[in-house]
Amino acid sequence: MTVPNYAANPFLLPSLDLIDQGLAVFDADLRMVAWNQPLLEMLDFPENLAYVGSPFENLVRFNVSRGEYGPGDPEIQIAKRMAAVRTRKSFRGERLRPNGQVLSIHGEPLPGGGLVVLYTDITGQRQAAEIIRKQQEELEARVKARTSELEKANRQLSEAVAENSQITVALRRSEERMRQITDTIPAMVGYVDKDMIYRFANRVYSDWFGKRNDELIGSTIEQAVGCIFFAKVKDHVRRALEGHRVSYEYSLERSDGSTVYARSTLIPELGPEGEVLGCFIHSLDITEQKRTQAALMQAQKMEAVGQLTGGIAHDFNNMLTVVIGNLGALQESRKEDKVVTEFLEPALQATERGVELIRRLLAFSRQQPLEPQPVQVAVLIRGMTKLLRRSLPETIAFHSLAEDDSVYAMTDPHQLESALLNLALNARDAMPNGGNFSISYRTQTVTQSLGQELEVAPGQYVCIQVQDDGFGMEPRTLARVLEPFFTTKPFGSGSGLGLSMVYGFLRQSGGGIRILSRQGEGTTIELLLPVADPNNLPDSHFSLADPAMGFVRPLVLLVEDDADVRRIVRLQLTSLGYPVLE
Repeated sequence: MTVPNYAANPFLLPSLDLIDQGLAVFDADLRMVAWNQPLLEMLDFPENLAYVGSPFENLVRFNVSRGEYGPGDPEIQIAKRMAAVRTRKSFRGERLRPNGQVLSIHGEPLPGGGLVVLYTDITGQRQAAEIIRKQQEELEARVKARTSELEKANRQLSEAVAENSQITVALRRSEERMRQITDTIPAMVGYVDKDMIYRFANRVYSDWFGKRNDELIGSTIEQAVGCIFFAKVKDHVRRALEGHRVSYEYSLERSDGSTVYARSTLIPELGPEGEVLGCFIHSLDITEQKRTQAALMQAQKMEAVGQLTGGIAHDFNNMLTVVIGNLGALQESRKEDKVVTEFLEPALQATERGVELIRRLLAFSRQQPLEPQPVQVAVLIRGMTKLLRRSLPETIAFHSLAEDDSVYAMTDPHQLESALLNLALNARDAMPNGGNFSISYRTQTVTQSLGQELEVAPGQYVCIQVQDDGFGMEPRTLARVLEPFFTTKPFGSGSGLGLSMVYGFLRQSGGGIRILSRQGEGTTIELLLPVADPNNLPDSHFSLADPAMGFVRPLVLLVEDDADVRRIVRLQLTSLGYPVLE
């Protein structure tokens, strides 16, 4: 067996021992040919287990001897794991160690029957920032410590190649093997020289930028990935080429319009005289982490606004109750006085508008009482067709796809009708010159990642889709569109509570909302509501009293902490003939 020479490529050597994953490479006979120090540290393996030619079974037997796989017959445990490895198939899994450490294990077959296994410690995901910081410091220290060793190995290698051509063949094979290993690592690894020219990039790095490897190597950063991206990172690269370790985050726009994020660390490579020869690039995809953070921040903001508006709404509602009660009593007692009536009617109308405003605020803060029940979505949409057509001008074509009668949603039907009408009116305002407006629905399975984005639990939902081809929204407007009192309409044309009321109703119903919009391309709004069992219909046979006994006004227990509200309600109840216990 030819022992790989890890000095074959000066740009690859630091990448194995300095990444935060444990790595082991086995040949076709399942004997170890390469490994890194994090493997021994992560799995608590003794140094005498790691040597060229060490059988895979030795590692398994060592783990069985210390109870890594739990109770059971040792030989059966060893045979089971060796049989799985001999299949030479790609595998992924997780293992909980007795010390509480959780490992993610990823194995990939290599050409010629070999196997590369990558171990990742995922115990501390919630402390990722601290782990990354420590890894970067360790990476810098190890790069500095190994620079002199690398230069010495390169000189010895050059002399050996001149003496023996067979070594050249072995080095070529070693380099190919190292390329296969680095391409398997789930991290972006690259190297640029002092002139910002790419000298190395693994497959993950090339794929990240949508390039072939030969398009990167030999090109400057600006030539390879474009001037827009280069403008974002050039200051960081220049600082690294001045001898500083640099860490930063950046975003990248994909051709399909999506945005991805990465965190990069640049480690300068120093020559024997201290001069900077280039810098190593180590990057991680943090797109999912960014999305989770954004969803959490949005949820916290909306929750805070909801609590504030809910408190204001309750206090204002108490005030309006007192005003309406007193105005109503005054109107009832002075029916014949036209002068009094002339002043009371506009006052009562104004308070009714205030009540409607309170209702919308309570809907946003998710404190409005709902009456959820299984609702046949197709029947509800067909029943609203005439109302929706009358709400839209003739220049807007209305399309309704309500044919599947088997879909039921658990929701308050009146609030759902109000939400759909609200969205239709918004679409009308977005299409002053005419267009198309459509309503459709489907059942949808919400995954864990989508559930985090929409703030709902994973499971089955009814997705009602409302779509128009109007003005659309710019990103800044889209980010605030669910906030109460936020509106782009002229002063006096809207309260800014329409979409926030819809949002509150959906959240209170256990659902969510997703808004997809681009300026000039229209808007699509998806309302997600829990799927209901059509066989679980509410019981409608409950009765308060026996009709044969006649109607008897029961004793009413009145509980209210606001004295003025309590007085008004008591007067109204007693005027209707109810005995009241206050």
